[in-house]
Amino acid sequence: MSSPQGSKPDAQGYRHDLRGYLTGFGLAVVLTVIPFALVAMGDTLDRATVIAVVAGLGVVQLFVHLRYFLHVDFSREEREKVYLLAFSALLLFLMAAGTIWVLVNMNTRMMGMG
Repeated sequence: MSSPQGSKPDAQGYRHDLRGYLTGFGLAVVLTVIPFALVAMGDTLDRATVIAVVAGLGVVQLFVHLRYFLHVDFSREEREKVYLLAFSALLLFLMAAGTIWVLVNMNTRMMGMG
């Protein structure tokens, strides 16, 4: 017996959701522990390599959170969510960059008044 609109039965849907959340949690923990371990190892790798690896793993963790916790996938049906997310990120970037620009400009103008 199938349920309306092709959804899964409650118990099976719950297990599927729980499996997704646990997978995302496990990936997030691994992607958090690796940078901490790299930094804790000290001078094993040069500083630029450590920064690149930490930044790369941060980007990967961003996509893990988007996929497993926010349920954003990049399929045709979910394109509106991706557009909304990209627009929100653009607005946040413009607000942060504009604030930094104004503060730096004010700082350079005030330094000459001493």
